Amino acid sequence: MQAVILAAGQGTRIRPLSETTPKPMLPVADRPIVAHVADTAVEAGADELVFVVGYLGERVREYFGEEYRGVSVNYVEQDEQVGTADAVNEAREYLDGDFAVMNGDNIFDAESVSELFDAAPSVAAYTVEDPSSYGVLSTDDGGSVVTDIVEKPDDPPTTMANAGAYVFPAEAREYLEVPASERGEHEITDVLERVIDEFTVTPVEVERWLDVGRPWELLEANEILLSDLERDVRGDVAEGADLRGDVVVEEGATVEPGVVVKGPALIREGAKVGPNAYIRGATLVGKDARVGHSVEIKNSVLMEDAHVSHLSYVGDSVLGPHVNFGAGTNVANLRHDDEDVHLMVKGEYTSTGRRKFGVVAGPRAKTAINTSLNPGTKLSLDATTKPGESVMKDR
Repeated sequence: MQAVILAAGQGTRIRPLSETTPKPMLPVADRPIVAHVADTAVEAGADELVFVVGYLGERVREYFGEEYRGVSVNYVEQDEQVGTADAVNEAREYLDGDFAVMNGDNIFDAESVSELFDAAPSVAAYTVEDPSSYGVLSTDDGGSVVTDIVEKPDDPPTTMANAGAYVFPAEAREYLEVPASERGEHEITDVLERVIDEFTVTPVEVERWLDVGRPWELLEANEILLSDLERDVRGDVAEGADLRGDVVVEEGATVEPGVVVKGPALIREGAKVGPNAYIRGATLVGKDARVGHSVEIKNSVLMEDAHVSHLSYVGDSVLGPHVNFGAGTNVANLRHDDEDVHLMVKGEYTSTGRRKFGVVAGPRAKTAINTSLNPGTKLSLDATTKPGESVMKDR
């Protein structure tokens, strides 16, 4: 089966992290989000991957090449992001049978994707508490056949959300040129509606699904996938370091004396931690990242070459590539009123749904010594602070 993986979008809701990296290539545990998608497709039986790329698409091409895990890879370009049906239509020339379509920024469990492939034609479903923010699937009385899909209904007919993965019959190749929706996009759900009308479509409830669209969802995805780690220590760990639980230290990483790491945690190749640092919670220390003397990192993501200098605290935060936090930088991750932390997303303050959330630092952001950062603060690409500054709003 061919699997079309959608990886063309700009990721505007996850900015500033996507300023220099396309959203599907942001890291979740030991690989990009989209690599997790590709892995589940290959494990489910895909014999060809077709990536639809656009924004910074060369990063996707460089990572996957012409073959990935023994499966051939092709690429098509979506020059203008005008909807998911349009994206799949760009791949039309490669489609010659039943084909899967998967969002490149979603996390799925492999077993459910295998079931999805076996049940073709099919659509992935996930039970949610508030389905009004999703496409909602209706089924027959037995729940074995999809009868309808409606986008973001005020009165949802079920709690089954469309989870962004499909297997279409070969005939659907001719259904891809759909008119633009009210929001001006050509939607893959319009293609699904026609397939529902003409074929028996099976809903497959996935065990794990996360749509990684906003910074706190990237943090959550890392929490989920890091929890799957099994202890594996191949790097250079000093005799005086203390690794507790499921900790992975990749070859080429260094953990110095006095460091305490409580898993799940992943310290990637080229990273250096310590001395006397403390890492806890689900934490990713990316390639070539640095965690300095007496630094505490809690439940956070440090991307490639991010540096946190001595005597600093970072909690429940996401630091982009090449970020440099100066000595004594402290991140606050809890509001005094104990309410959920909010973050600015596309001009609107949006609840993260999290009682504890720190900051989002865009690529190459730098803090001066003794900087304090308020919960829910974003530092944009190349942003800087002054020594001793308290940053209360986005910079």
